[in-house]
Amino acid sequence: MVKMLLDRVSRLRLAVSATTRPRRPGELDGVDYWFVSDEQFDADLAAGAFLEYHRFPWGQRSGTLRSELERIAASDGVPLLELELNGSLAVARELPGATTIFVDAPLSELERRLRERATESAGQIEERIALAAKQRELASLFDYVVANDERERAGRECVAIVERELAR
Repeated sequence: MVKMLLDRVSRLRLAVSATTRPRRPGELDGVDYWFVSDEQFDADLAAGAFLEYHRFPWGQRSGTLRSELERIAASDGVPLLELELNGSLAVARELPGATTIFVDAPLSELERRLRERATESAGQIEERIALAAKQRELASLFDYVVANDERERAGRECVAIVERELAR
């Protein structure tokens, strides 16, 4: 979904999140995430460097650095943030005018994708599915809800939303 938005909406630039989770094979620092230690995350948090952050039930933390928004603004881009639910709602409170889209994958499809990716343990997959089920209850707090039942269709819907919002 993010790749489709970036490919089809030229003004969008991905705000690269910082994370404490270990790097997966093929991931690049500063491209996929900023991979930081728990100590660095704590220091950045104490310095007010994060727009939002989240601690996942399985221990890792991820967040959006304010410096990423500054980097994107300096190139006249529009930031695209890929966030979990609470981070999205925090950004909406912090940045009036931000557009939020809740992408809602059927839980069976989410489970299939996680198992196919094979980067989490069975326990982590169950935790992620339980979290997704709980988060669905708050979808109405977002500006838009897009059903991610078929990626191409859902992606086109997100692109249309973003283009419409940018035209305002």
